[in-house]
Amino acid sequence: MDQGLKALQERGFLQQCTDIDAVSALLAQEPTSFYVGFDPTGSSLHAGHMVPLYAMVHLARAGHRPIALIGGGTARIGDPSGKTEMRKMLTVEQIQANAASIRTQIEDFLAAQGCEATVVDNADWLAGLNYIEFLRDIGRHFSVNRMLSFETYKMRLETGLSFIEFNYQLLQSYDYLILNRDYDCRLQVGGDDQWGNIVAGVDLIRRVSRSESFGLTFPLVTRADGKKMGKTEQGAVFLDPEMFSVYDFYQYWRNVPDPDVRKFLYLYTFLPNEEIEELSAFEGQALNAAKKRLAFELTRLVHGEEEAVRAEQAASAAFGTNAGAGSSDRSGIPSTEIPLSELEGGIPALDLFQRSGLCSSRSDARRLVEQGGARVNEQKIESLDELIGVDRLENEPTQDGVRGPELLLRAGKKRYHRIIPV
Repeated sequence: MDQGLKALQERGFLQQCTDIDAVSALLAQEPTSFYVGFDPTGSSLHAGHMVPLYAMVHLARAGHRPIALIGGGTARIGDPSGKTEMRKMLTVEQIQANAASIRTQIEDFLAAQGCEATVVDNADWLAGLNYIEFLRDIGRHFSVNRMLSFETYKMRLETGLSFIEFNYQLLQSYDYLILNRDYDCRLQVGGDDQWGNIVAGVDLIRRVSRSESFGLTFPLVTRADGKKMGKTEQGAVFLDPEMFSVYDFYQYWRNVPDPDVRKFLYLYTFLPNEEIEELSAFEGQALNAAKKRLAFELTRLVHGEEEAVRAEQAASAAFGTNAGAGSSDRSGIPSTEIPLSELEGGIPALDLFQRSGLCSSRSDARRLVEQGGARVNEQKIESLDELIGVDRLENEPTQDGVRGPELLLRAGKKRYHRIIPV
């Protein structure tokens, strides 16, 4: 069996395939072009996009040719897959800016793993389509009854499916047809919510080009605790450090539920299978070593070795036995600068926690205090009216000595933020 497909099978990437035996034979026979689509509906990729990125690397390392398709055209319509309501429409300028940003993220991630991809934007062939000709040449191959049989459309019919979204499957299928024609692309891979679109593309190629192509999907990753994968109190786990700090990224993976550790080590790292089995063989507190390894590896792969080390050191400082006084460098913990003059007059604790981003609003901060989860330098905030002033400032420890002063805020057990007076 091809080493790339073998890696996907062994590490839990396979959910459905149009013809697994044929795909196995194709990949074993020759280097094969395959593609993954990324719609630029935001300016950054997030944790939900990472499984396809890892799959691209596994297949590329086996000698196959990845194509990353950025949906600069399809993003103007919006994919109804996995959505309960219609996506917010973006301007063409917003989509183009998002496309440029995620293109860089894709290329950087693959390059860091020693891989390259052909990157294309479907706006190049979709934006100028003649609608009448498209319906005559492409639309006639689609059965509305069959489209409605797919789970994606069944779900959306309950809440309302717009005609513009109904066109999405035609456009994604057309993408596959174009890539098959121009790049000899024989395989499309993606999340399992894309199964209907992928199958439709395979069928379109068979009808139009009389050639064989294939589709393969990955399982949609869920967390054992029932929380949506890649979601936190702060929102999505973005790869852009300006949108989701490296420290918070590290902490997200450090704190995954115990039952998820083994699965995530297989999906989100390139560690050997034997090492993963050894790391995940423990239970309870003994499993923390595996969680730390998962967090470090993922952060290193996405943000680089130096940032991963900083995040690890910051977590060690925040959660060490002397976290309040600080016994090691915590400069990797997210921070907010506040004028010293404000602290001299005293800032209400509720305002401070809201401004830090640890709480989304004053009412959120009020609940945190009332529940006993708000701390400044490890001292619990006892009163809703408590003021935080310069008398609470402490010097920040670093590897090189002492830098400071600052405040260390904590919300609940695991969320930290530094306040730096300027």
